[in-house]
This record gives sequence, structure tokens and C-alpha cells, in this order.
Amino acid sequence: MPRITAVYRVRSDAASIESRANIIAVEQSVEMPVSAIDDTYVLNNIVGQVAAIAPAGDGVFEVRIDLATATTGPEVGQLMNMLFGNTSIHDEVTLQDVILPSHVVAKFGGPNQGLAGLRARCGAEKRAMTCSALKPQGMPAEALGALAGRMAQGGIDFIKDDHGLADQAYSPFAARVAACAKAVRAAGGKTRYLPSLSGNLDQLRKQVRLARDEGLDTVLIAPMVVGLPSFHALVKEFPEMGFMAHPALAGASRIAAPLLLGKLFRLFGADASVFPNHGGRFSYSPATCKDLARTALAPWDGLKPAVPVPAGGMTVDRVPEMLEFYGTDVMLLIGGGLLAARERLTEETAAFVRKVTDAKLH
Repeated sequence: MPRITAVYRVRSDAASIESRANIIAVEQSVEMPVSAIDDTYVLNNIVGQVAAIAPAGDGVFEVRIDLATATTGPEVGQLMNMLFGNTSIHDEVTLQDVILPSHVVAKFGGPNQGLAGLRARCGAEKRAMTCSALKPQGMPAEALGALAGRMAQGGIDFIKDDHGLADQAYSPFAARVAACAKAVRAAGGKTRYLPSLSGNLDQLRKQVRLARDEGLDTVLIAPMVVGLPSFHALVKEFPEMGFMAHPALAGASRIAAPLLLGKLFRLFGADASVFPNHGGRFSYSPATCKDLARTALAPWDGLKPAVPVPAGGMTVDRVPEMLEFYGTDVMLLIGGGLLAARERLTEETAAFVRKVTDAKLH
């Protein structure tokens, strides 16, 4: 049976790296002294095996460890546990990548809609897609609905809740969804409104059903906040829905961003994955952003590609630069940069849309 290969970056001196790699292999498989195991099946099939060790520069080594697929279930939480459970406690180790056998990839399934599905929903078959966010927290549902309506009048493709919007007293989920969905419908066009899901699995299911009953077909979710198994359960239970994944809490995991946001979120069902674009409020490098977008879109055992969604302090004047950098298989997200236009929100949204639709890439 083909094994899973987990790829780690380990800070270590050269004299210790072989021992360190073997410790990770044992910790991520049987978590006990191998000398104490007398079961031949376990020794031959379950104990992790160090496949390769190579210098990666600056006192860091790339370590590849083969893990038994049987140890994962396969189930989302257990897969993450076997890849990086106990080892994540050691701050000198980062989970850099994972290579999965095709049957494991097929088991998890990937996006239900993917790039082509989201394009079709908003009528953007041959261009980049556009997105904005409803902010700030603290506004009542009716006010957020009014903002959504004005953005929709500007022709934007997707309007998502800010990920901090949940089921707070000042803007209850049900009231907010009803107000925003109504405002977007009234504007006409194909704009999609994405309410932000939160809570335990029962609450999440209830929220998806409520959104669906309001005529919505796409939602926002933060997989690391609600839990990866809950996220994957929703993807499987509601195949007609599109899921945009938000990166909240992703930076606390010491899992490389292209792997977590581009590859694993896609594997577990993200149709689109939001990430901090370089030059914004966060510190991702251009190389990391490029790698993340490429990972989300790359052919992978028949999985649908997920849409990369660069965000985080973007402005309309950066649209040409971002399109040159990412190409057209992308969704550009500008939130505060549009809302800053205040009474000219609809006009600024329309200008954003025009810059994207009229772009001529070299």
C-alpha cells in the first residue's frame, strides 16, 4: 500500500539531524520506543520511516517521512494528527508539504464547485473575479444589507461577510443573511453574497440551511476556527454549496501557507481560499503568494482547482499589478479599500470591476 510522505523543515545541526528525523518518524506514527514493539505488522507497516534528509540552508534540513495511510482513517482530523500532531509542539519543526496517494486524495474529494463552478455562478468565465467584504463589526443587519446592496449595484461578483461577523447580538446571523440577501437580489445581476459561518457543527449546519433557504449558494468559513473535520463534514453534506475558506488562525499552526491554505484547504473542500497578499497588512512574500496560488490551481489527481483569493489591505490601484502577478485564474478581494469611498461606494466598486474586466494582460 502506498504511503503518505510528510515533508518537514527542521532546524538542527548536521550531527543531530538523523537522530532528530528518526524521533519525528516515531512520534508521528507509534509514539513509543520501537525497541518495545514486538508485533511484526506494526514494525513493518505502521512505524514511520525516514525517506530522505537534505540540507535546506541556514541550519535547516528538509526531512521526508513516510507514514502508513492506514493510520489516518482516512479522516480529516486524524490525517492532520498523523502529519503534525505531537511534532507541532516542537518549535524548530514546520510541516512544509505532504504527498498523498491518489486513493487518499479521492477519499477527501476536494472542492464541490472549484474555479469553473464559481466562475459560472457569477458569469466570469474568461476573466478574474471580484470580491469585497462587509465591515465593520458592530453595525446592525440592516446597515450591512445596505452596504451589500450598494456593492451589488456596482456589479461586483462576490460580497462576503467580514470573518468577524458571526451571530452577535448587534447583527444576528439570521437577520443579517435575510437583509443582505434581499439587498443583493434587489440589485439584479449575478452578485453572490457569502455569509460567515460560525459555531459548533450543529450551528454550522443550521446556518448553511438558513443561507440556502434565502437563495444563497456560497458561504464563508474559517476552517481552522470551526475545525477542519467540521468544515469537511459541511462540504460533504451540502455539495450544492460553494465554500470560501478564510485563513483566520492559520498562522498559529507552523504549517507552510501554500500547504495549508493552497493544498489542504482545497483537499478538504475549499472552492476558494483567501490569503494575505504581499505588500498588504501582512508579511507573506511574493514567492509564498505565488506558490500558494499555484498550489491551489495545479492539477492534482482529478481534484477541481480552488480559486486563490489574495486580500489584506488591497486597493483598486493595485489591480493591474495583481492581475499581472496572478493571471486571470484568481479572485481579487478589496474590502476596506472600497468601503473608504463611503458615499461613493457604488461608484468605487464599479471602478474596481471595470479595472478587472478591462484588463489587458501582457
